[in-house]
Amino acid sequence: MTRRVLAILLLLILAVALYQALARVPFGTDRMAVSRYYLDHGVQDLGGVNIVTSVVVLYRGFDTLGEVTVLFLAATGLGALLHGLALHDEKRRRTKTPPSLIMRTATRILFPLILLLGAYVFVHGHLTPGGGFPGGVVVALAYLLGFLAHDHWRVNHRAVRWIEGLAGMTYVIIGLLGLYLAGSFLANFLPPGTPGRLFSAGIIPLIYITIGFKVGSEMTGLLSEMKEITE
Repeated sequence: MTRRVLAILLLLILAVALYQALARVPFGTDRMAVSRYYLDHGVQDLGGVNIVTSVVVLYRGFDTLGEVTVLFLAATGLGALLHGLALHDEKRRRTKTPPSLIMRTATRILFPLILLLGAYVFVHGHLTPGGGFPGGVVVALAYLLGFLAHDHWRVNHRAVRWIEGLAGMTYVIIGLLGLYLAGSFLANFLPPGTPGRLFSAGIIPLIYITIGFKVGSEMTGLLSEMKEITE
């Protein structure tokens, strides 16, 4: 009975909240007012020609910080599970097909190129489609290729943790500098520069570089742990 009452109360609360949200926007009103401001003033305000980047990093930058935190927690939880599996299966032997000469040779050629592509994606996030999240994943994919092609490949987990932690701290420090210098968290305290140039868009490139390092190190660490439990 108690559960039914709580469920009914929850539904009523949600219904009232939904009604209040819809009642504030009269029928027929343009609901693109906020996004229209981003499209009309984003380049002028922030200097970044990629409006999506401007929205993700600055206009709703606090939400992006939450997404980075969720990614960190998910990676931590998965790492803990993988560590438990490694301890449980440490005596189990697995047979694997060794990588071919073609794969090993191709990896040596492609590995630095993939790293360069990942760095390009998150460094140019304010100019072209991309940014810190996809750029970091591309960097991790380079290491994934190395793990598949070479049995002896390892990463220094302590270094990976340091890079991940420093990147996250840098993100928060940039946000606090915006609070101190410009009056709000993650405010753009650097000049926007000339739109379309590499050195433009204020703090957006700095944030995406930190996100790129953080995502790349987290994903690389997880892939390394997955490789170790299968050996």
